[in-house]
Amino acid sequence: MLRLGGLWVLRMRSPAAGVPVKNLGLREVASGISSPGSTSTRALNIFDRDLKRKQKNWAARQPEPMKFDYLKEEVGSRIADRVYDIARNFSLALDVGCGRGYIAQHLNKKNIIEMEIPTVSILADEEFLPFRENTFDLVVSSLSLHWVNDLPRALEQIHYVLKPDGVFIGAMFGGDTLYELRCSLQLAETEREGGFSPHVSPFTAVNDLGHLLGRAGFNTLTVDTDEIQVNYPGMFELMEDLQGMGESNCAWNRKGLLHRDTMLAAAAVYGEMYKNEDGSVPATYQVYYMIGWKYHDSQARPAERGSATVSFGELGKINNLMSQGKKSQ
Repeated sequence: MLRLGGLWVLRMRSPAAGVPVKNLGLREVASGISSPGSTSTRALNIFDRDLKRKQKNWAARQPEPMKFDYLKEEVGSRIADRVYDIARNFSLALDVGCGRGYIAQHLNKKNIIEMEIPTVSILADEEFLPFRENTFDLVVSSLSLHWVNDLPRALEQIHYVLKPDGVFIGAMFGGDTLYELRCSLQLAETEREGGFSPHVSPFTAVNDLGHLLGRAGFNTLTVDTDEIQVNYPGMFELMEDLQGMGESNCAWNRKGLLHRDTMLAAAAVYGEMYKNEDGSVPATYQVYYMIGWKYHDSQARPAERGSATVSFGELGKINNLMSQGKKSQ
């Protein structure tokens, strides 16, 4: 059972410039903090990070922004469950891309010590974490890293700020997310306009995620997938909720405008292909959950190659030995 006595959660909002906080292991700007919208030189520049910041700011200023938090609340709860599955104490944790604290609030609800976990919020960029090496016992991230241009660097930064034997637990959208919407828009645009442009942002494949975690230095990896299906009255209600979540497309190669006829055709295709019996339409969100540990000498390690004392060929004799034992009794 996880005991959260003494845990501090540092909630990091993104993307923006760093804000100094005393005594929390912050390093200087020269060591790697970027300006808003910037990216490392090696990264593919897929997403317009300035536009994504504007989308999230717009969503946060809406009269009832929390009515669009249902998906982030659910995934945040599942991340908290994974934290509680680890039987150890954590004194300092970092929540990368915290939003309104979708993970920390669930840690508060399940805290067996009946005290609210203290938190501090700062603004920083996932690709340029402004913290010193070996600062945090735990790093969590929920539905934020899929908007990062340089995911390998972001994972390397998380590994850098973890203490030895620290753990990273994260969740991000996967490749089959919103496949119903993607397919409907492509079919309608092809039929009405003679071709299609990407209207749903690209996502990382699950096969690549384990490789990226290993390349960043993590070991004892766990990567699993889950699907959350949400039903909506129609395609336009789905798109309204995506906008309210701040999850609208911000890829550089997006098409700026869809014709009205194309949108109506896409809604019709969506309903025709995927409609439920009650008339609603489903939207599938594929979520990748990942767990990775930073190396420490105390961790269990695989035995050296060739050190086995029993071959797999001997395993077939186990049943014979057990039956002989029963006869002798």
